[in-house]
Amino acid sequence: MTVVGKDRPGIIAGTAEVLAGLSMNLEDSSMTRLRGHFAMTLICVGEATPTEVERALSDLSAGGLEITVRPVQLDPVAVAEGAEPWLVSVHGADRLGIVAQIAAVIADHGGNITDLTTRQGRDLYVLSAEVDVTGSAEDLRLALGRAGGELGVQVSMEPLGDDEF
Repeated sequence: MTVVGKDRPGIIAGTAEVLAGLSMNLEDSSMTRLRGHFAMTLICVGEATPTEVERALSDLSAGGLEITVRPVQLDPVAVAEGAEPWLVSVHGADRLGIVAQIAAVIADHGGNITDLTTRQGRDLYVLSAEVDVTGSAEDLRLALGRAGGELGVQVSMEPLGDDEF
């Protein structure tokens, strides 16, 4: 399910209340505010059909939110075998291509970005990515360092423990 629209108080509470009323268990979610707009992606498990969920959320839709509900196949093995979770952080002046180049380096080294956020402040651009690494983390770290040098940004990488994500 996705919920997108102008941010306002109560979107999460309203959505969660409707889902609980339908006995839908919220298994996984990502929710954020982007420049005054709200974006939420949810994976829910329950007996209600997508049509029933959309109907139950109609009051929220009428409030200007775009809500999409569709079935997905749940992957019981969400992490590739042998993958280790890492946090990649990028800090520096904003410039075109930071996300594209950092994501390409990660992909070229067999890394899978599982979560990515960016923020732009007055003088600082920040990218944080959780990455499942199946290859050499040290090779990826070196390649990211080279890419950061080309981009004029600082790149760091640190392992994530199970309780950190």
